[in-house]
Amino acid sequence: MLSRTTSATFSSCVSVTDAVSTLSISPRFCFQSSRKNSKFLGLRNLAFTTPNALSSSPSFKRNRKYNSNRPGMQTFTTRALAQPLKNVDELIDSVETFIFDCDGVIWKGDSLIDGVPETLDMLRSKGKRLVFVTNNSTKSRKQYGKKFETLGLNVSEEEIFASSFAAAAYLKSINFPNDKKVYVIGEDGILKELELAGYQYLGGPEDSGKKIELKPGFLMEHDKDVGAVVVGFDRYFNYYKIQYGTLCICENPGCLFIATNRDAVTHLTDAQEWAGGGSMVGAISGSTQREPLVVGKPSTFMMDYLANEFGILKSQICMVGDRLDTDILFGQNGGCKTLLVLSGVTSLAMLQSPQNSIQPDFYTNKISDFLSIKAATV
Repeated sequence: MLSRTTSATFSSCVSVTDAVSTLSISPRFCFQSSRKNSKFLGLRNLAFTTPNALSSSPSFKRNRKYNSNRPGMQTFTTRALAQPLKNVDELIDSVETFIFDCDGVIWKGDSLIDGVPETLDMLRSKGKRLVFVTNNSTKSRKQYGKKFETLGLNVSEEEIFASSFAAAAYLKSINFPNDKKVYVIGEDGILKELELAGYQYLGGPEDSGKKIELKPGFLMEHDKDVGAVVVGFDRYFNYYKIQYGTLCICENPGCLFIATNRDAVTHLTDAQEWAGGGSMVGAISGSTQREPLVVGKPSTFMMDYLANEFGILKSQICMVGDRLDTDILFGQNGGCKTLLVLSGVTSLAMLQSPQNSIQPDFYTNKISDFLSIKAATV
């Protein structure tokens, strides 16, 4: 087999030279609690994948079949090409929960995408549970609730799962020691979620204006009690934060390196794409030569958390998103149905490119097509 499952005992270090799976673990990484404290399925076993060009692609991994009659020989089947969404009622009736990405699906920047309120109202009228999951860590769940309200959408805080919340939830799930601190490279959302979870933190926006004067013999000090560095999207990223985070990860024994996401781009405005949280994570990964543990999409952590929180069968979930490598993989890794909308990052040409191996079950232009397609079939 190309993947082997390692039973993780979090009180010891795991040394791995293989390429890692979606839940990214660094080549040498120390965890701080025992396996029994890992509450969610996605964290009970750590799957490591050998460095192979095909095995690194989740879609190939998901669909690989082996020829058991000929040792060493493998045959591969790729996913069927995505189909345009035509039968809306059939999709709606086949699931009980819709998970929506936010940026590029519900809104772009601060602008609501046309037809979203009516579509959400229709789904609620049919008794569907709606959940909103975003990799954007700049806001807390409460702050996102206010954004939904500002845009005229009635969404409760319990229906919102941001990667800022996921970072705090992950630390809770491993019983991260309360006497340890978290250094944050990111914005206010992460700080608020850590505070709600009862964790001590430092960094964040407070370090945005700090500079380093590189004088001869200068030694930068750091807090030895930092047990985790959480890296998220940060519009005020600077060299001070890179150095401080690097020192914590490299010099504090067992310090965790956690990323809220590795998104290459994000939607700060509706006019263009902007460099995403992956650029900040990449800088720390480069300086530490460590791979982060990713808690946002496409990691299964949030999916397992949601399934556990609401008691949902994953086969009864449809993941709706605009990104192939995060949203659609998030759904596929969780065993859900997947719908790609072309209102955000991914174009039809990108979806149908021969270089793209990630195929959702269905695709459509935007979620309000739920209404127009239904009307056309009446």
